[in-house]
Amino acid sequence: MPKYVIAKQLAGKKIITSDGEDLGRLTDIKVAEVGGKLQMLVVEANFDSAIASRLQKDDAGHTLIPYDSVMAVSDFVIVDKKSIPVQQ
Repeated sequence: MPKYVIAKQLAGKKIITSDGEDLGRLTDIKVAEVGGKLQMLVVEANFDSAIASRLQKDDAGHTLIPYDSVMAVSDFVIVDKKSIPVQQ
């Protein structure tokens, strides 16, 4: 039950880079079926951001950020700008 509460609290959090750029809002999390490891953050992208418009997308067009890029979670989810894969 506590994991459900934590996941519910994460929904809608703003995603920002380590230098403060707003990438969008967290809408979902992709989790590995085997092992339950967090893999990707599904983000409603802020297309005013130069980086957000070039982030990786899944087949359904959802914007994805690898969980390995997350540095901290508090009022915001802070991701390491250098480790986010962007499309050219």
